[in-house]
Amino acid sequence: MAKTIAIVNQKGGVGKTTTCVNLAAALTAQGARVLVCDFDPQGNATSGFGVDKVNASPSIYDVIINDAEPSRAIVSTRWADVLPANKALSGASVELIGMDRREYRLRDALAGLGERYDFILIDCPPSLELLTLDALCAADTLLVPVQCEYYALEGLSDLLYTVRIAKKCLNPKLELEGVVLTMYDGRTNLSMQVAQEVKRHFPGKVYASVIPRNVRLSEAPSHGKPVAAYDSLSRGAEAYGSLAKEFLAKNPLAAS
Repeated sequence: MAKTIAIVNQKGGVGKTTTCVNLAAALTAQGARVLVCDFDPQGNATSGFGVDKVNASPSIYDVIINDAEPSRAIVSTRWADVLPANKALSGASVELIGMDRREYRLRDALAGLGERYDFILIDCPPSLELLTLDALCAADTLLVPVQCEYYALEGLSDLLYTVRIAKKCLNPKLELEGVVLTMYDGRTNLSMQVAQEVKRHFPGKVYASVIPRNVRLSEAPSHGKPVAAYDSLSRGAEAYGSLAKEFLAKNPLAAS
């Protein structure tokens, strides 16, 4: 049965989608069966795999709002399977309000796909809204990218409060998978200070693999590819490969 991981941080620009796309591709390269559920109306994880988000139909919106069959919405790529999203998802939070089991729509949709995959990665929107709550209810664990910037920890208390409420009231199995440091620049004192502070806040939960600032990571999405397919020798590709190995050490694949 697949392990479902929500990649979440309500701050934008922290490397959340970059981490989702490139971790998924790196896990696939190491033999895992991976499904990426794009749950962000911007659809950047969808286009990051070269999938046409504008014409994706059915999409994850159709799955959770119109009860479309999830397996029909899946698009296979060489790097991972994708449940695509587009701007139609932006109105879903309002539509969900009047629906039964609104917090569990995504969990119910993904339930029938678990046997096909080792991991399901959910790319969450950069906000603490109903879509994010749905993702937290669907997930077994959450992975939090934290950028090595001055305001890195600002707002994390709000995220952790939301997680505690979701765990207490809706999803008691939810746990913290780990924290990934992104946009790390080892030449600066600031990056090192932020890393130390994050490790102090999350003892034993911060991955040793850090994601550097890397122009190839920024360029790859415009080509519709994960960074390993765009430039396999780049520092970004090496970092996500290392992160995937560390992740698999904690979550070993079942013997085939």
